[in-house]
Order: sequence, then structure tokens, then C-alpha cells
Amino acid sequence: MSVALATLRAHLPSALVSLGMVAWAMFGVAAALQFDTTQVQQRAQSRYGTEGVQALSRWFAVLDQQQSQPVQTQLKAVNDFWNTQVSGGEDPQIWGQADYWATPLETLAKGGADCEDFVIGKYFSLVNLGVDPRQLRLFYVRARVGGMGSSESIAHMVLAFYETPGSDPLILDNLHGSIVPASQRRDLTPVFSFNAHGVYVGGAATGSVERISRWRDVLARMQQEGFSP
Repeated sequence: MSVALATLRAHLPSALVSLGMVAWAMFGVAAALQFDTTQVQQRAQSRYGTEGVQALSRWFAVLDQQQSQPVQTQLKAVNDFWNTQVSGGEDPQIWGQADYWATPLETLAKGGADCEDFVIGKYFSLVNLGVDPRQLRLFYVRARVGGMGSSESIAHMVLAFYETPGSDPLILDNLHGSIVPASQRRDLTPVFSFNAHGVYVGGAATGSVERISRWRDVLARMQQEGFSP
């Protein structure tokens, strides 16, 4: 994800985001992710064959099971699904590109994902289940690797869920199986975040998410697949 991170940082202030202090944008609640099941399945079959359809069906089954469940249950189910159904990898090996943001269908069909792909899958799963998009942030961070004494870090993305605007957000991460509050993830240094409503730095909206071209591309490809984000 280094290419995307460098591109975005070049257009945003350098101040770090406080994971516990980001306020919600004052927008209306976006509709839940909708999809034409037949069209999506046909797309999966034509592009990825039976294995793609089976992977898609496993995702749909989890979404069906989690409808009307408490949000904490949904968070765990979604996090567990994506962390176990998809293997971590890097874009050059998975897609032959330096930086590619995959749709949930593409990720499931490939069976491989980098950090952005995990987060995208989890984000749209929760939106489909009715979680308010204002409670979710796709967060760019620096993640320390090598243990407590290490100074080495990598560019990384996680999904943050805010129960209330001022709450300590819960972090969904493919590097750690457990969902824990951000205050317990001392290995993460936040950079900035975004969701369907905008880009956020230092607790304030700094512009439209439309400035993130790869996000626009993901939405366009999802619509072609039969999803309506």
C-alpha cells in the first residue's frame, strides 16, 4: 500500500490523526450496500468459475446469518470471516501491480489480499448489515513490526469502528485476530482516515473521498459486478 499512502499524504496536512478523537461528519445515513444476487453470482461464475461462486456464497451466508444481530456480534463475525477466508499477500504477487484495491468479489475469488483489500471487504460487509458508515473509518497507519523494542514500521490499513463520536474506536485488523480498542494497539501510529463521506485529518474533514482515485475505481467496479455501494 506504499504507493497509495505516499500519493495521499502528498495532498494532506502532516498532522497525525488521533484515533480516539475523530468526530463524525454531519451527513445523512447512507443506505446499506445492496446487490443483485443473480448478477453478482453470474459475474463470479463468468470470471472465476465454480470456486468464485462458492467463495461468494460463503460471504453471502455470513451476511444472512448476521442480519439483525447485535453490532458487536457482527463485528466479530465479519472480522473472523475475512481474516480466515483470505490469505494475506502483496499486490505485485496477487495482481501483478504495485498497488491495486480489489473489490470484495475479486478478493474472495483470488483468495488473497493485502491490507486494503481486507479492510474494503470488512467495510462493505458491515455497511450491508446496516452499520452506519459514519461509524466506520478506513485508517492509514504505521504499524510497528518486530516487537516492543523495534523501531521498524510498515505502511498499513485497518478498519476502525466508533460506537459514539467520542468513543475509543475498535480496530479490525488482519494482522491481529482479536478486535481491541485503539488505545490497546500501541503498535499503530495513525496517519489519516476516510470513509464514504470524506477524508479526515486531525479530527476534521479535509475534503471529499472523491479525491481518492482508487476508492472511486473500487466503487465503479463493484457497480459493474452488481453491487450498489
